[in-house]
Amino acid sequence: MSLSLDDVKKVAHLARLAMPEAELHAAHAQMASIFGLIEEMQAVDTSGIEPMATPGPGPAAARDVVSEGNQRELFQAIAPQVERGLYLVPQVIE
Repeated sequence: MSLSLDDVKKVAHLARLAMPEAELHAAHAQMASIFGLIEEMQAVDTSGIEPMATPGPGPAAARDVVSEGNQRELFQAIAPQVERGLYLVPQVIE
């Protein structure tokens, strides 16, 4: 895909960005580089490759599984000050 400087100006306008001419040229070079990379990626033949649900083998690991037991009593036993199950800390804002 060829990208013109007018295309970059349109994108900047749609994004409500005020860009000086020098920045427009720099953005044009960066966007052209990105589009070039996309064209390279689209040129790769992926016809025989099945899509993957996860990036690795097997199911994705569940993130909301509890892996440790409740150790509140243990931690509060070694805390400097505890009252009614809450940690007491020094006041830092007056």
